[in-house]
Amino acid sequence: MQSPSLDYESKTWAQGYRHVAGLDEAGRGAWAGPVVAAAVILPPGLPEVPECLAGVRDSKMLTPRRRESLLAAIHEHALALGIGAVPPAEIDTLGIVPATRKAMALALQHLSPPPDYLLIDHLALPGVSLPQHSLPKGDVHVLSIAAASILAKVSRDAMMVDLDARLPGYGFAQHKGYGTAQHR
Repeated sequence: MQSPSLDYESKTWAQGYRHVAGLDEAGRGAWAGPVVAAAVILPPGLPEVPECLAGVRDSKMLTPRRRESLLAAIHEHALALGIGAVPPAEIDTLGIVPATRKAMALALQHLSPPPDYLLIDHLALPGVSLPQHSLPKGDVHVLSIAAASILAKVSRDAMMVDLDARLPGYGFAQHKGYGTAQHR
């Protein structure tokens, strides 16, 4: 299994950018719940970061327990983290792609220091006036995007567990709002 690297971040740092944010989302394919985006800025120029974040990859390739353990390492080694969420009613009004872009923009607002360049899984953010690069399968290839993938997924899963406690009987804690047989 391929591990994501700092290759894209390193190229961007070499161009003079210091705060490169990787962005990804969770919940875009769900039937219920919010769409949640996360942004992660990794510190530039620290060769030990990939080793410290060994195991970080696309959240869909990891078990919930492994995502939780890797999230602790991400919190410890990231320069900045941000999370943004858009609720279901707004997704219904905007549509899933605009809602995803909004969640990403909200995640960016929570970064301190603010980013000066964006590496985004799959989407572009035309409403954000920062230089950016959109990558298909970015969560597979780019370490900061993979870290954002984990942060978004763990955050959204926690929201769905909370929703299950408030609205028991729907199984949100188990299927997290995705179209599983149980949810159907």
